[in-house]
Amino acid sequence: MPVTPSPAPGRASSALDRLADEYVDLSAALDPFLATELGIAGHDAEVTDFSPGAVAERTDAARALLNRLEGVPDEDETDAVTRAALTERLGLEVERAEQRLDIATVNNLASPLQSRDALDQMPTESAADWQVIAARMAAMPRALSSWAESLREAADHGAVSARRQLLLGAQQARGFAAKDGFFADFAAQAQGDDAQRDRVAEAARTAADGYLALAEELTSLVDRAPEADAVGRDTYQLSSRTFLGTEIDLEETYAWGIEELRSVVAEQEEVARRINARHGQGGGSSVAAAKESLNADPARILHGTEALRTWMQDLSDRAIDELAGAHFDIPEPLRRLECRIARTGSGGIYYTGPSEDLTRPGRMWWDVPAGTTQFHTWLETTTVYHEGVPGHHLQVGTQALQATTLNRWRAMMCWVAGHGEGWALYAERLMDQLGYLSDDGDRLGMLDAQRLRAGRVVLDIGFHVGLAMPESLAGSAGGAWTYDKAWDFMTEHWGVTEAEQRFELNRYLGWPGQAPSYKIGQRVWEQLREAATGPTDHPDQVRDFHRRALELGSLPLSVLEGALS
Repeated sequence: MPVTPSPAPGRASSALDRLADEYVDLSAALDPFLATELGIAGHDAEVTDFSPGAVAERTDAARALLNRLEGVPDEDETDAVTRAALTERLGLEVERAEQRLDIATVNNLASPLQSRDALDQMPTESAADWQVIAARMAAMPRALSSWAESLREAADHGAVSARRQLLLGAQQARGFAAKDGFFADFAAQAQGDDAQRDRVAEAARTAADGYLALAEELTSLVDRAPEADAVGRDTYQLSSRTFLGTEIDLEETYAWGIEELRSVVAEQEEVARRINARHGQGGGSSVAAAKESLNADPARILHGTEALRTWMQDLSDRAIDELAGAHFDIPEPLRRLECRIARTGSGGIYYTGPSEDLTRPGRMWWDVPAGTTQFHTWLETTTVYHEGVPGHHLQVGTQALQATTLNRWRAMMCWVAGHGEGWALYAERLMDQLGYLSDDGDRLGMLDAQRLRAGRVVLDIGFHVGLAMPESLAGSAGGAWTYDKAWDFMTEHWGVTEAEQRFELNRYLGWPGQAPSYKIGQRVWEQLREAATGPTDHPDQVRDFHRRALELGSLPLSVLEGALS
């Protein structure tokens, strides 16, 4: 049974806290994959049921908690924030469920298709660990077939992902199941005697067969799917609220994104001019020329994934050591961050938080694409700060430590992309302000990331809502957005490989509203800091603002603004 931490001295658990804690345990029981993600023990051998009945049961649990909130008064300011966050988050969950938006969604990064991600979070050190993994893998076809049932039911009600997403999903499922795919590679790492390893291999083949069957199910829905990639204004506004926790003016934000992109490009060209002058290649303000010089610098090149992992670990360890006490309050349990190489080859870089009892540490993952053996530190230094400290690890870790002063729902389960990704992007700029990106190469890499995130605001909103392309912006052809025009726009502003760019574009089309949450969230964080510290922006004021804000945990941006006002 999950262990609920005792309240910290000074704040007894309130009636509202107890309701929120009960909901965490119920959610973990109803969604074992979520339980593993949160680090709640007792469910790792189980799989999530995605059938229409199971989805309805989870939605009913959210409705029931919303109804129970009405009969429980607030006992303090913490309760008031909890109530506001629960009401906003659960209300959106119910609204999306009624439109079948989540269960019908197929995309390349965050849908039930990626359920195999839960295996990455499971212990793998012992033969006993692999017994649990084998049990879960053997049951995965049941989870996938239950999702196929919901996909068919949603299609009968007109809720189907775009044709492109279904075809890409089928391709990804077959990739997981391939003889040299994820499951075969994963099972080869099993611990135990020969019989145990054979059981793991058989379970992996069973899971792979489940993914092959899912690929056929996705393909069978293609003829019922819309050709258009854009979701339209109404669906987009709902998706945007989901990822931000606040409603934005789409036209104003689109115009702001265009100006922000222009500003970052100008800043990047200024840095490129210094780099090009230093290398003497006559590149002027060309960002491309500066990148060529940096990529050719042997001191900035890593060879092989182990060298990459070691470099990530060393850089993140150094950041923690130097920032702790000087600029941030970093509790001892958060001074451990593991850097790991993931196994699917998708190219993603991401963070996973610590388990509830902190026995599983926070982890930074790099999912290196097959065949990629060379990495450039100038481009990725800012990524380590984004995923580690002061980015996601400090933020999510601080939130996890608040279980006894807030409640488990706020400490573990509430996650808002605009808050979390906005903080991580804010953290990149903050590290520049603190002098950690004084090297022009590292600073160009940070600006490359800022440029991509600003470009996402423009592309994502413009494409899905149907706004005209900005004619005066480089890389823009003007007129209506199309897949090909979006590709050309990305080619101008995204500093990634062709494979990464294709993955990114397909991600934006299949996950509307998520990609802009980084830059829009950063905008809100900067506004909140300015309001809290004023024109002096004294280091002690900034440090106090960061501590107070992070200890609130991840919140809808509208709730965060109210809590800090």
